[in-house]
Amino acid sequence: MAAGSSSMRILIKGGRVVNDDVTQEADVYIENGLIQQVGRDLMIPGGAKVIDASGKLVIPGGIDSSVHLQQTFMNANTQDDFYTGTKAALLGGSTMVIAHVLPERGASLLEEFEKIRAHADAEACCDYALHVGVTWWGPKVRREMQVLVGEKGVNSFQMFMAYKDVLMLKDSELYQAMHSCKDIGAVARVHAENGELVHEGTKEALDLGISGPEGMEISRPEELEAEATHRAITIANRAHCPVYLVNVSSVSAADVIAAARMQDKVVHAETTLAHSALSGMHYYHQDWAHAAAHVIAPPLRLDPNTPDCLMGLLGNDIINVVASDHRAFNTKQKAMGKEDFTKIPHGAAGVEDRMSVIWERGVVAGKMDENRFVAVTSSNAAKIYNLYPRKGRIVPGADADVVVWDPDASRTISASSQAQGGDFNLYEGQRCHGVPLVTISRGRLVCENGVFTCAQGSGRFYPMRSFPDFLYKKMVQREKVPLSVYRCRDPQTQRLRGVDRAPYSGDVAAVTNSIRKESATPEGDVPMRASTRHSGVRDLHESSFSLSGAQVDDHIPKRSSARILAPPGGRSSGIW
Repeated sequence: MAAGSSSMRILIKGGRVVNDDVTQEADVYIENGLIQQVGRDLMIPGGAKVIDASGKLVIPGGIDSSVHLQQTFMNANTQDDFYTGTKAALLGGSTMVIAHVLPERGASLLEEFEKIRAHADAEACCDYALHVGVTWWGPKVRREMQVLVGEKGVNSFQMFMAYKDVLMLKDSELYQAMHSCKDIGAVARVHAENGELVHEGTKEALDLGISGPEGMEISRPEELEAEATHRAITIANRAHCPVYLVNVSSVSAADVIAAARMQDKVVHAETTLAHSALSGMHYYHQDWAHAAAHVIAPPLRLDPNTPDCLMGLLGNDIINVVASDHRAFNTKQKAMGKEDFTKIPHGAAGVEDRMSVIWERGVVAGKMDENRFVAVTSSNAAKIYNLYPRKGRIVPGADADVVVWDPDASRTISASSQAQGGDFNLYEGQRCHGVPLVTISRGRLVCENGVFTCAQGSGRFYPMRSFPDFLYKKMVQREKVPLSVYRCRDPQTQRLRGVDRAPYSGDVAAVTNSIRKESATPEGDVPMRASTRHSGVRDLHESSFSLSGAQVDDHIPKRSSARILAPPGGRSSGIW
């Protein structure tokens, strides 16, 4: 019986089936790549492979909603392609990844998508989908977004408020991109940092002689993330578009998200494994390579309590999803910035370790229960990207993406034994409870007790449908609310309308061109005080007296002298 066959029959017996909302004692029968039955005393045909899960958990395969594979970023090629990256994901208990397509400014989104699809189809070992980056804006981008959603199985677009002159969109462009997302039913993913102030902070740090990895943390304080988070939510609200904040790294940004939720705005959020497990003190390590390995964006935060707070927010559903944001580089590539921290490629590996580290830091530490663990590592991503319940749930009819999880077993993380790329592991030496014993991907037994048995290219592209209910159901319902809820809405169309009133019939002032237009000042220059010259009065601050006798105001008629009967300060008999 071939391990790579999706037609193999598998019976998982004696385990506790864990979904995001319930845990039950049940067996799971798999055939033809689907979960066929869940329950006790199942009637199944003969010839099934039996997996004993006594004392173990049976959970939905993880969905890593942000990975960067076979990508060039900041002049460096990632260490993982779609084969090594998806292999590492499966070994770590994730059965689906969503990778990024990041076109250069001015490049075609469609062409870049097709290029990445070709690489991934030939190499991926598990199901995958693609986010497409909106790195510039114009009518062509809008049209290609429509094609990607309507014909190519894409339902999410990544937008950046940072990386000035490379990936960053202006506010007006972000608004238009979000408006397009709303019209086509796509997920608007936003990396929120104030790109302009990051740019200025970077220059200031370099001017102060700060060139090491600590410059990353110094130049990108969390207030810049919080400000951009608030701005992104405001722009999305004006565009009537749900917004999905990614790479949330600080409590300040999370507070903004929580406040927006309290105001009934449709906001969801994703943090990363690194931000929820590590602090920014690593940037001040004496070993430059160690410090540089932790350079990611946004940076890790100096406050040592931040990781625990973010983990708690995952447990309380303020933050919905934890992704690895896997982007593996080696030390030599990081060393491109050995004299300038702005040239250190941003990224770190984590796709293989995500599930175990979150179990240790979340479940073992008491920040979340086993159901919430399933939610933040699988089910919520499935709901947000319209994959649920085919993905992210163990239920008859769902894809057979299943992991037998041993909550008591432990492993020690090390770069020397990892399958993912890179020569450094951010969690080196950490002992984690929670180990995937068996991984089943679409009915195929791909990993068992650390042995990988999946063929390269056996994965498939998984189209994601538009208008996910988890994001858009509330938005659609708001279009149906009574007229009294929103002012100035047409009761027939529920759209904004003007006030029906009689037209103005009075006099209208003539347009005057007497106001002089000031010429634009060069960028960076401080404008001079505006002139306040009044007709008939010489501005003594701008003397125009000429020794030649002719003056600049000679053309202005002189008024005849007038007697003032009651001038300010008292009566006078002279000429004022």
